[in-house]
Order: sequence, then structure tokens, then C-alpha cells
Amino acid sequence: MTTFWILIALFVLVSLALIWFPHFRQQQMRRTEEAGVRKSTNLELFNERLSVLEKEVEEDLLDQAEFDALKKELEISLLQDMKQGDDESLVNKVKPKSIAWPAVMSAIILGISGYMYSTLGAYENLDKPMTANEAHSGMDAAQMMSQRVQMMEAQAKAEPENSQLWFSLGHTYISANRYDDAIMAFDKTMELVGVHAELLGPKATALYYRSNQQMTPAVQALIDQSLALDPSDPSTLLLVGMDSFFSAEYQTAIDAWQLILDSERKDVDRSAIINAIDSAKMRMSAEGEMPNDDAHKNVKPNATAKTVTVEVSISPELQAQVASTDMLFIFARSTEGPKVPLAATKVSAESLPLSITLDDSTNMGGNVKLSDAKTVEVIAVLSKHGSVKPQTGDIQGKLAMIKVGDTGQLVLDTQVQ
Repeated sequence: MTTFWILIALFVLVSLALIWFPHFRQQQMRRTEEAGVRKSTNLELFNERLSVLEKEVEEDLLDQAEFDALKKELEISLLQDMKQGDDESLVNKVKPKSIAWPAVMSAIILGISGYMYSTLGAYENLDKPMTANEAHSGMDAAQMMSQRVQMMEAQAKAEPENSQLWFSLGHTYISANRYDDAIMAFDKTMELVGVHAELLGPKATALYYRSNQQMTPAVQALIDQSLALDPSDPSTLLLVGMDSFFSAEYQTAIDAWQLILDSERKDVDRSAIINAIDSAKMRMSAEGEMPNDDAHKNVKPNATAKTVTVEVSISPELQAQVASTDMLFIFARSTEGPKVPLAATKVSAESLPLSITLDDSTNMGGNVKLSDAKTVEVIAVLSKHGSVKPQTGDIQGKLAMIKVGDTGQLVLDTQVQ
């Protein structure tokens, strides 16, 4: 930064000096020249008049006293002429140089300096590496995912024998809702390294999503094959638990997820699995069932659990815009106090119309729960980008207020512009 400022300052100073120094020098020379001309002219006039007086004395036209007086007046007049700034007797004066030219050049120099600073002087950014957000600035989630997939595809094309790359690409395809490509990527991985449970589980997951989250015979066959190779494979057990949870078979989901925790594997998010188990237990309690664990063996079912049930549908005008890859996000937040989500869930948009029940089991993890509120507002977002934040093209609807414990209807009727 300091070096750049010094260079700019030197450039400006040297340029201005080269422009203005010749101008001031010319002005000084003009004044000196004018002064010399005035002095020479005044002396010539003085000598001519003095010669005339001397000639008149010689011809006895003037006496000595008159001559001395007139000579004195000439000397005084000469001194006065020497002190004057201008001589009216000069006919041809040296014209002064215009100030416009150096002024225009100075403006040009300052403009060039400003341009250099604005284009080359972003010194505060030179030492900063480009962050991920800056690299993707102006891109939405779908565009960023597409760019990521393209980069990985190009790398896989360059390294077709890189099994780890194909494995990662398969998971990325799942995130991008490209389930056929994900299955192909996992098959390619198994061609390179053989059939393993940790590959069969992700393939079963891709096939499960491609089947609209249905446990088809093909998906079940992959699950059985994976668990036969490794009964504690996390990816397979996560799928089993998720499907059981969505099917309201909460104890089966708890058992599957508990197997992952008991395996003591280090490559799983244990806190997320524990939260999922807690959610399943809360749903069991809400439906009058008790989890099959020591903490709930002697606990009576809670028949008064507070829930909000919403019948979600989409307006006929927008029905044609629902795609098979769209996701539906539904969340409830209190009508009083901070507008933070109390409960939320996500389902495939292909299930519309559907009935959704929100309760403490779908809590977002905060200290405030749905059961603590009296009334809530329910918001639904049909996302085409995989994000709960509404974006252009998404469809949303809102139920302004519903009492906790009641059932309401919500219509997706507004397209985000």
C-alpha cells in the first residue's frame, strides 16, 4: 500500500513540475524582456532629449541655468519611467503565454492518477485470497450445485480410475437430485473396488429417492445385500431408519439408528443421530406409544401432546408447475414473540395434497417448543432449488394463525417473483 501511494505521488509531482515549471519560466522571461525593452527605450529617449538641450546651449538658445533645470527634469522623468510597471510608449509588447494549456494538462494528469488508483489501487484485496462466497457471488444454490457437479465430472473424466472421486460424485449427484447418475457413479465405483456395504447403502439411497421415497423390492434387495456384508453399515441403517420414521414405524427407526451408535464408528455424526432418535421417541409419545428403552418402560403415554395438523394443497393454477424433484418445506412459528421456527419438516412435493402434523418431535433444536405456544403461523415453501429460503420460481403459501391442537388448511397459491 505504501509503495503504491509513493508511486502515485511521485508521478503527480513530477508531471505537474514538468508542466508548470516551463510556464512560470516563460512568464519570468517575458517580464525580464519587457523590463529590458522599457529600460532601453527610456534611456534612448533621455539621451535624445539631453542632446537637444546641449545643442540649444551651444547655439545660445538656452543659458546654463535653464539647461541645468531642464536636465534635472529629464533625470527625474527617467527615474519615474524606470519605476513604472508598464510603458505606454511601447507599441509591440510580448504577449503573455495562456494559462489554459498547463491547466488542461494538469487536469489530464490528475485524471490518469485517479484512474490508476481506482483500477490498480484495490490494494486491500490483493493480499486476500478469494473466499468461497466471493467465488460464487451472484449464484443461487442450484447454480452452485451445477458448477460443483461439472467440476467433479470433468475431474472424473480426467481420472476414470479414481474410485474415491466416483464415490464422492455419486453423493453429489444425490444432493443434486440426479439419482440415475448417482446409481451409475456407485456402480462405477464397485467396478473399480468391488461390492461393499458402504457402496450398496448409498446406491440403495439413490434408488429410494428415485422411487419417490418408496421402499421398493429393488431397494430392499440392496439393503438386505448390504446388511449381509456389514450389519452395522451406517449408510444403509440411516436409510432404514429414515424410511421407518416416515412410515411412523418409530421403534424400527430407533433400533436402526441405535445400531449405528453402538458400532462406535468415527465417520458418523453422532449428535445428529441422537437427535433423530429423540425425535422418534417424542413422536411415539405423541401418538400414545412408548419407546422400548429403560427410560420409558414405566411411563404412561401422553395423550394430551400438543400438535398442529395442516392439510396442504396447491392451487389449480400452479399445479402444472410442480416437478418431481421439488421439495416441500413446512414450518410453524409463534405468532407472539420472536419469529423463530418452532417445528419444521420436509417432504417430496409429489405427495401433494397431503396432511402434515407438526409437534415437538419436529423441533428445530431450540429451547422454545411448539407445545409452549398458544397460536402459530404455518408457512409452506415448494422449493425448486433445494433451499427453504424462497427464491424466484418457488411457490409458497401461509396459514396466518392456527391454535396449537387444531387442524387447518394451507394452500400454496403464490409464486415467488
